Amino acid sequence: MKSTHSEPIVPKKVIIPFILLTSLFALWGFANAVTDPMVQAFKKVLELSNSQAAWVQMAFYGGYFCMAIPAALFMRKYSYKVGILIGLSLYASGALLFYPAAITEQFWFFCIGLYILTFGLAFLETAANPYALAMGPKETATQRLNLAQAFNPVGLILGLFVAQQYVLKKLQSDDITDFSALDQASKTLIKTTDLMVIRDPYVILGLVIIGVFVLFTVSKMPDNRDDGQNSNIGQTFKMLFANRSYSQGVIAQILYVGAQIMCWTYIYQYAEGIGMDSVTAGYYQMAAFILFTLGRAIGTYMLRFINAGKLLMLFAFFAIVSTLGVVTINNILGLYCLVGISFFMSLMFPTIYGIALGKLTEEESKIGSAGLVMAIVGGALMPKLQGMIIDVGGYGVNDVNIFGISEINFSFLLPAFCFVFIAAYGFKNQKTLR
Repeated sequence: MKSTHSEPIVPKKVIIPFILLTSLFALWGFANAVTDPMVQAFKKVLELSNSQAAWVQMAFYGGYFCMAIPAALFMRKYSYKVGILIGLSLYASGALLFYPAAITEQFWFFCIGLYILTFGLAFLETAANPYALAMGPKETATQRLNLAQAFNPVGLILGLFVAQQYVLKKLQSDDITDFSALDQASKTLIKTTDLMVIRDPYVILGLVIIGVFVLFTVSKMPDNRDDGQNSNIGQTFKMLFANRSYSQGVIAQILYVGAQIMCWTYIYQYAEGIGMDSVTAGYYQMAAFILFTLGRAIGTYMLRFINAGKLLMLFAFFAIVSTLGVVTINNILGLYCLVGISFFMSLMFPTIYGIALGKLTEEESKIGSAGLVMAIVGGALMPKLQGMIIDVGGYGVNDVNIFGISEINFSFLLPAFCFVFIAAYGFKNQKTLR
C-alpha cells in the first residue's frame, strides 16, 4: 500500500466535480450558522423560555434524523447526483416557507420550514460525505473529506455575518431592556417587523439554492451508484453494527454534533451571563468560526503525518480542558475558553466520519453514511437538555447556582462529557487508519 505522502488527495480527473461538491459543504454550513442565533432571536421576539426557543434546534436537527435513512435507501438505487438534486430542492422549499411563516407569525410554522429544510440537508450530507470519500484513493479518503469539510466553515462565517449584520442588529426587540413590559399594540408592531427581518435571509437563501440546483443539473458528475448486488439491507445493518469502529463512531458523532451546537448556540447565553449584548456576542461567535476554519485547515495538514485516531484524541483532550475553563470561570476569560473550543472541534466531524467508514465497502458506506447523518440528531437533543438546565431557576441565565456554579456555566459540563467519549473513541482507533 502506498503511503499518504505519494497518493493524490484529489485525482486530477475529478477536480472540477470535487470543487462543485465542496460548495455543498459551505451551503449547509451557512444554514447551520444563520440558524444558531435564531434561538436567541425567537426567544426575544416571541417571549419564549430558553427551553422553548430550543425547539428551533429540535426542528433543525430533527429533520436530519428523520430523513437520513430514506435518503440512503434512495441512493442505493440512484446516483449521488440525483440525491444531491433532491436535497437541494427540499433545502430551497424549506427556506422559502419562511415567507408564509412570517405572515402567519406562528413559531410552529417557522419550525416546519426548518424541518423541511433539513430534510434537504440530510440528503446532501448523506450523499456528499461518502461521495467525497469515493472521489479518489481509499488511502487518502479521510484527508479528502477533511479537505471538502474545510469549506464548511466558509459557509459558517458567511451565515453568521448575515445573521449578525442583517438580523440581530435589526431586531427592535433586542434593543428593549424589558420587552414584556410594553403594551400589546407596541409588542405586536415590533413582533411583526422583527419576524420579517428573520424571514429575509432564508428567502434569499432559497433563491440561491435554486440557482445551485440548476448548476448541478447541467454539470457532469462521476457516476457512483449501487448496482443492486447487495439488496439485503437487514444484513447490511447487522454487518454495520457488528463493526465496533462504526457503531461507536455513530455514538461519537451524536455527542460531537450535540457538543458543537451547544457551544455555538449558547455562546449568546454565556455572554448574557457576563453582561454582554447579543450583537457583541456575535463577534465572539465569528471568532469561534474563524478558529474552526483555521483548525480544520491545520488538522487536515496534520493528518498527513499523524494517525487520525491519535489526532482526534489530542484535539478532544484540549477541548475538554477548554470546556472545563468555561465551567469554572465566570468572566471574559471563560468566554475566551468557549471560543477556543471551536479550534479543537474543527477536526472531529470528518475524522470520526472517516474512521467509522474507513474499512466499509461502498454498499455499506451508503447505508453507514445514513447512520452518521442521523447522528446529527445530537444537535436537536442536547441543546434542548442544556436549555432545560439553564431554565432550572427561571428564564434568565444566572438565576441560581448549582453546586456553587452559575447555571449557565454548569450546563457546559454536557459538552465536556461529549468530548471525553470522543477522546476515548480516538484512542481506541489509533490503528484504524493512517
